[in-house]
Amino acid sequence: MFLFMATLPQNIKAEEDVLNIEADAAILVEAETGKILYQKNIDAVLGIASMTKMMTEYLLLEAIHEGRVKWDQEYAVSEYVYQISQKRDLSNVPLRKDGKYTVRELYEAMAIYSANGATVAIAEIVGGSETNFVKMMNEKAQELGLKDYKFVNATGLNNKDLGGMHPAGSGDNEENVMSARAVATLAYHLYHEFPEILETASIPRKYFREGTDDQIKMDNWNWMLPGLIAAYEGVDGIKTGYTEFAGYCFTGTAERNGMRFITVVMNAKTNGKGTHLSRFEQTRKMLDYAFSNYTVQKLYPKGYTTKKHKTVTVKKGKEKEVAIATKQPLSLVIKRGEEKKYKPVVVIEKETLTAPVKKGQKVGYMYVEYAGTDYGYLTKEGEKAAQVDIVTKRAVEKANGFILALRAIGELFSDIWSGASNAIKGLF
Repeated sequence: MFLFMATLPQNIKAEEDVLNIEADAAILVEAETGKILYQKNIDAVLGIASMTKMMTEYLLLEAIHEGRVKWDQEYAVSEYVYQISQKRDLSNVPLRKDGKYTVRELYEAMAIYSANGATVAIAEIVGGSETNFVKMMNEKAQELGLKDYKFVNATGLNNKDLGGMHPAGSGDNEENVMSARAVATLAYHLYHEFPEILETASIPRKYFREGTDDQIKMDNWNWMLPGLIAAYEGVDGIKTGYTEFAGYCFTGTAERNGMRFITVVMNAKTNGKGTHLSRFEQTRKMLDYAFSNYTVQKLYPKGYTTKKHKTVTVKKGKEKEVAIATKQPLSLVIKRGEEKKYKPVVVIEKETLTAPVKKGQKVGYMYVEYAGTDYGYLTKEGEKAAQVDIVTKRAVEKANGFILALRAIGELFSDIWSGASNAIKGLF
């Protein structure tokens, strides 16, 4: 018994981490719905380093979409940004003190090369100051429904590296932290709300200010992109990160055969040691698992009806009921061979309709229950994306006054007869 109890925790751990991901935390998500397919320690709050820049990108793209910032808008370098950009151990794209740079140039330097000076510049453009921008970051995280997070700067650096110029209200030695679940949720929102992010995130190499004296070759830190040393088919984003505190981190995404997945690894290692490649090796395990084991499957066709929910009642109509069915097919990314583990669940929100009724009028929705291990979804919105509407199959016109009057009389006599019948039965 003692030996059994001694080995039990290891056995449980092995069962939980079926992919043997060597990282402090990891998560694999189906991108369209946010369905969690694999998880390891996903609610632990850990360092995120330059994965922070996904929130900076979100706020910039939001400002672009709202017209508050323009891509060709020029930025004059502040003293703070100049000093950060000149420290080559902190920022790999130095900016001139008297230089002017477009928002697009700064964005590409941040998204492709993780340039910290350019990132602080974007924070100043969008927020007026990095201090105010950090406030915006935390407010946006709350608005997006993230949990387990704290932003103290726009870059992901440790505040101690900012030479005393770190945002007000944060500690001298603080660093941004999030859970793997929160990082994946941010990536999910970024992909769905601003899919154009992948156009820049997928660029393997680009020159900053090409053809000028300031030209710098920018190799994307995401080495899983085509042509780079850890290339993986279908990868087109999103953001790496590294500090001593956070270790080697990566939020990735890849698309093949109509399926897209989002992955996060935090403090990834290989045989107990963290390296630049570790985060990509652990990500590869999750993507191999996803693309090998999952497929897009049409579980139920358009026009599907369950035995218990074929019609709903119609009041004041030419017909007293109308047939209902699914508005569109219900297709999901599921594990191969597990079709029979899914059962339809119909929720009728309107049991009775009042004529006139339109064809295609929504009365409820249908989703599926999974008989296997279910880790849930990142967001409520994603969960709704795994549902299909239940609608009326045809229109029902309103009955004319004469028909309605006859029905009312019939119902009256029916009620009288029913009452009398019950009274007579009571005598016996």
